[in-house]
Amino acid sequence: MATEYQDLLELFQPRANHSVLHGICHGIERESLRVTSDARLSQKRHPEKLGRALTHPYITTDYSEALLEFITPVHCRIDDTLSFLEQLHQYANQHIDGELLWSGSMPPLLEGDDSIPIAHYGSSNIGVMKSIYREGLWHRYGKPMQTIAGIHYNFSLPEAFWALLRQYSGQEEINVQDFRSAGYFSLIRNFLRYSWLLMYLFGASPAVSRSFFADGGAQSGLQSLDKDSLYLPYATSLRMSDMGYSNHAQSSLNICYNTLEDYVDSLSSAIRTPYPPYEAIGLKKNGQYLQLNTNLLQIENEYYSTIRPKRIARSGEKPVTALRNEGVEYVEVRCLDINPFEPLGLNELDAHFLDIFLVYCSLQGSDPIDADECAEASNNFKTVVMEGRRPGVALKQKGQSVVLQDRGLQLLDDMSPIAEMLDQANESSTFVKSLHAQREKLNDASLTPSAQLLNTLETEGFSYIELMMSLSEKHAKSFSGHGLSDERLAYFEQVAQRSIADQLARENNDRTDFDAFLQAYMAAE
Repeated sequence: MATEYQDLLELFQPRANHSVLHGICHGIERESLRVTSDARLSQKRHPEKLGRALTHPYITTDYSEALLEFITPVHCRIDDTLSFLEQLHQYANQHIDGELLWSGSMPPLLEGDDSIPIAHYGSSNIGVMKSIYREGLWHRYGKPMQTIAGIHYNFSLPEAFWALLRQYSGQEEINVQDFRSAGYFSLIRNFLRYSWLLMYLFGASPAVSRSFFADGGAQSGLQSLDKDSLYLPYATSLRMSDMGYSNHAQSSLNICYNTLEDYVDSLSSAIRTPYPPYEAIGLKKNGQYLQLNTNLLQIENEYYSTIRPKRIARSGEKPVTALRNEGVEYVEVRCLDINPFEPLGLNELDAHFLDIFLVYCSLQGSDPIDADECAEASNNFKTVVMEGRRPGVALKQKGQSVVLQDRGLQLLDDMSPIAEMLDQANESSTFVKSLHAQREKLNDASLTPSAQLLNTLETEGFSYIELMMSLSEKHAKSFSGHGLSDERLAYFEQVAQRSIADQLARENNDRTDFDAFLQAYMAAE
């Protein structure tokens, strides 16, 4: 008996519908710490040649002043996205005054909170708000978490894709915006079901320096690899474990992905819900803000999800307001580690597989997720993060035990027709090639980035810090060896100068004091 998935595959088989799959768009956000030649976090301000982090469209900072974030424009060709990302790295590499772009997700040597500078965004109200938000993150979760870096993969399906599905499903009475949003939430639910596979395939942070922990890692539950490095033998991503992007306060949140309305309501509620431990921190001290509010979430971005429904908001508009009013525009995949062996943190095969995976999630049936399935998906993800390469490690599928490798290979088999269609639509062979590369990792765990990293540490006698420094230096030489054209160099210099002027204009145009600005922002629906 044909399944709904098989029927949808047939829908996209005709050559006339290939253009729909050709219109998939991508953007990549790659974080990277600036570090000194002795593997310490940079204490310098954001480099002047990189413009202003508040207003630069492509080069900004994340939680720490030292944590650069490179943001590509949206492209329909993955190669174009990666090419622009490489140019950003080349430009930044020339203008960070002898510092290096750290190659790993977990940070370099940390020397206490005072050595981790919080990002600054100038004196405009929105700039001050961004800095206070990061102050709040420090008081809530500690500063070391602000030094963890990752990759965000932004993915959108073209309007023609949703129009074809809407027509096929016979739901043309539903308006296009609502149908598209429901489709993206269906994708997200399937992503939550299967994202453990991404952690096995792309997790690249099984080790960390002891300096990440205030107690040197004594209570971390990790094993010693050498005098400085801690690890877990079968871990794939310490970054996505409880010691990374996870916290106990948010475990009480019941963020629902079954409908857009439920999602927006649950996030909005968390921003309004008081939380006693954060109330104990206080809102201000000596007249200075310690956090934006004392509720479960300061703003929506504080919710550390592995994937987010997104829409570009207007200036001053809350993200949840933009979603509520205009629906989902794209999804942001947030669970990807930086592959330290890759100069850009990922390669073209990785990116092509992400497209296959996300199209698969969009075409698979996706019933609402109840509490039991939500717990099962969460436990599968945690299992792979902590011991995904352990031989015979088992996951749960609808309550039944399944071997990770067997389930992973089954999923790749199901994705094979999508890889073939994407190759046909894009006149390439890279999608099928990327699927083959992932199949090899499932058949041989030693080919995964996490295993390769541990193997290099053990066989070459590096500590985690030494290996990341070696790779950082190697990538810096690679960026220096492929210089930008004079035209591109001039373009990036113009963008940097424009960002300086734009920030100054914002600061000069503010007419409201910050207290009133923040109150109005928080009260807005």
